[in-house]
Amino acid sequence: MEGEARNTLPKKERLCGKTAISKLLAKGKHGSVPGLRYLCLYGSDAEVTRMMVSVPKKSFKRAVKRNLLKRRVRESWRRQKHMLALEGNIDILFIYPSKEILSYEEIYTAVGQVIDNLNSKYGNS
Repeated sequence: MEGEARNTLPKKERLCGKTAISKLLAKGKHGSVPGLRYLCLYGSDAEVTRMMVSVPKKSFKRAVKRNLLKRRVRESWRRQKHMLALEGNIDILFIYPSKEILSYEEIYTAVGQVIDNLNSKYGNS
């Protein structure tokens, strides 16, 4: 596995901490694609790109369903994060707005569209 990037999502790539989250909520830019909304802050002080997922309790009362959707979004991000072609780092919050449970393929496509939007907005090309 020498020279090949690993598809992992380590702790340092997860957005956590009260100050980092409040900074993202205060200064971040909103966007949406069919199936997902996102909030991003380009040029964060972190050394890596970080992400977090939010599924509202108002839409899904059962924690099992909320956790299922968070796992699907995190897995979609983990498998596609290498396509993010940005010079700096970005903090991103995925918000699941739908009241129905989307399939993994639909979520995977939505995360890919978010990455494309970020590349076109903040990318070098």
